[in-house]
Amino acid sequence: MTDAFGPPTAERLSAALTTGWLGRASEWLPSCASTNDLAGERARAGAPAGLVIAADSQTAGRGRLGRTWHSPPGANLYLSILLRPSRPAAEIPPLTLLVGGALARALAGLGLAPRLKWPNDVQLLDGTGRRRKAAGILTEMSSAGDRASHVVVGVGLNVNQIDFPPEIAELATSLRRARGGQPLDRVAVLAAFLNQLEPMLADFERVGPAAAVRAFEAYAALPATCRVTAPGRPDERLQGTALGVDPDGALRLQDETGQIHRVLSGELHT
Repeated sequence: MTDAFGPPTAERLSAALTTGWLGRASEWLPSCASTNDLAGERARAGAPAGLVIAADSQTAGRGRLGRTWHSPPGANLYLSILLRPSRPAAEIPPLTLLVGGALARALAGLGLAPRLKWPNDVQLLDGTGRRRKAAGILTEMSSAGDRASHVVVGVGLNVNQIDFPPEIAELATSLRRARGGQPLDRVAVLAAFLNQLEPMLADFERVGPAAAVRAFEAYAALPATCRVTAPGRPDERLQGTALGVDPDGALRLQDETGQIHRVLSGELHT
């Protein structure tokens, strides 16, 4: 797919940013195996917080629970952000919720109506009238004792892709499909996201996971009737109403008896 807005470059991104540090250092690659892996390598080599690594395509992009992330060239955003938060390592997992909230806020600013599905999906309405997945977030932390030495946040966002492989065609959508076929400049979309994310990260540094919960619940599809299955164990399930999230990122689910369950990991089905 040819990018009608011109190739994404660090120079174009820098010109669109209002951030002080986030995204001011960036790499744009024609292809790589995984932007998360590259960002981890840069982190171990001493790269500063705020580095963004983006690729036009990935050959081994991955999502949550070991899944692959479909990464065709020329259409979407595949990127990783290097962070070095000062919060304790135990408080880092809710960063996934915070990043989802920042992305949802950016998409709302572009005229879209995003909803967040716990723990890491961004959904949009497309022409079918159904909510489908437009983005996923994968957070990976390296820790030293009780501190996080660095965190890599990977984001896959379907921007201009129209057609999807059969195995995900019923599940996936893109910003372009949600806008009735109107393409978007990937650099402008990324800049809008980073511009929203930087002040939210500052809020996280000040108050911790409570900032992540606020960011997520502002766009969360909650309360919602749902079931949650354990990773890799679909027969182990909880069913009820998802009410919200706790400061550690756990989902609060109320079953039919009124009991509240805290779900730390699992697959949400609505």
